[in-house]
Amino acid sequence: MPKITFMGAGSTIFAKNVLGDSMMTPALSQATIALYDIDAARLRESAMMLENINRNLGGKAQIESYLGVENRRQALHGANYVVNAIQVGGYDPCTITDFEIPKKYGLRQTIADTLGIGGIFRALRTIPVMIDFARDMEAVCPDAWFLNYTNPMAMLTGAMLTMTSIKTVGLCHSVQACCKKLFADLEIPYDQQVQWKIAGINHQAWLLEVTRDGRDLYPMIKEKAAQRAGKHDDMVRYEIMKRFGFYVTESSEHNSEYMPYFIKSMYPELLERFNIPLDEYPRRCVDQIEKWNAQRDELVHNKQLTHERSLEYASYIMEAMETNAPIKIGANVLNQGLITNLPSSAVVEVPCMVDKSGVCPTVIGALPEACAALNRTNINVQLLTLEAARTLRKEYIYQAAMLDPHTAAELSIDEIVAMCDDLLAAHVDWMPRYQ
Repeated sequence: MPKITFMGAGSTIFAKNVLGDSMMTPALSQATIALYDIDAARLRESAMMLENINRNLGGKAQIESYLGVENRRQALHGANYVVNAIQVGGYDPCTITDFEIPKKYGLRQTIADTLGIGGIFRALRTIPVMIDFARDMEAVCPDAWFLNYTNPMAMLTGAMLTMTSIKTVGLCHSVQACCKKLFADLEIPYDQQVQWKIAGINHQAWLLEVTRDGRDLYPMIKEKAAQRAGKHDDMVRYEIMKRFGFYVTESSEHNSEYMPYFIKSMYPELLERFNIPLDEYPRRCVDQIEKWNAQRDELVHNKQLTHERSLEYASYIMEAMETNAPIKIGANVLNQGLITNLPSSAVVEVPCMVDKSGVCPTVIGALPEACAALNRTNINVQLLTLEAARTLRKEYIYQAAMLDPHTAAELSIDEIVAMCDDLLAAHVDWMPRYQ
């Protein structure tokens, strides 16, 4: 039976989805599940919750807990699959820092976990921890698959694929949710006859084709989007589709900070026009903390707790690898010619087939040139951030920030450098020293 190690098991709700899914999957139901975290209280709560689910599903899985760096290698020993859901530095202090220091320079953000100055520094404090995971895996489970759910997805997946020997795939929710959500918002019926193809980069992949019984649905989608009245949550994405021709996978609040067009101190009216919520991620963090406090007893101490299999990719990937029954997913992998007009060193999000042989990505060819051009503006930041993490040289941090579309549209070079220095000083306990 396989061993599944969950890094960041204190992410209790997400652990419930991925590991609850696994316990409900016949090929995985008797797995050894190793929970790892550095927070003793959250680790204990997740273990109690999962024990309740396991018992109510017949008690087939074996659940183990491992606390702290000193026990990490034991948690990983012999693993077949390693699921990564860590957040280095947490909401307080690191997420707060990622928002408040840029705000002093007049740079506002919405989510700040994937690109922009927040995404850069989130990557720089997370990559060293993940490289440590990889070194342990190379010693005790070198053939395991690393399933990464942590953001910034492209940067962290790229670090694992280019700086370690560990087989890694990056997984996000946005691809499988994209088309169904678009159809629901526009009140278009969605059924099994709808076919779609998505490719690009994480959080900025493109709905390249969408058909029903071979008929192109894009003209109807664009017509209905143009007619939709009033404020709603997808206004940025509709504007991107209107101007660049294609719908983008991730939400409007995310995409508003991946481009230079929407959050502009000189044009504050754009926030109202496109319904953009600044400081959205800190609000969500506070809400999630409050929600967890309200849910804790119901999940942790509920002896009757059960689970329904979710749409998270992880259990389906592991099932396909164990049974050799193939599935198709959207996943983040190293480009290497998959999308011909994006850099080969970039991490791209493309359709992949999964079976016992592993994750087999699909060759897409060239994206529409405008879509590729937008992707490249984000890839510039990703690759320079990886170079900073690899070399520990400040100049690459500055260059990544200077090439970030939103940051460069708002600040001068001197302001960008000063802001990066302030962030480096504030994150001194969470990052290696940069020269």
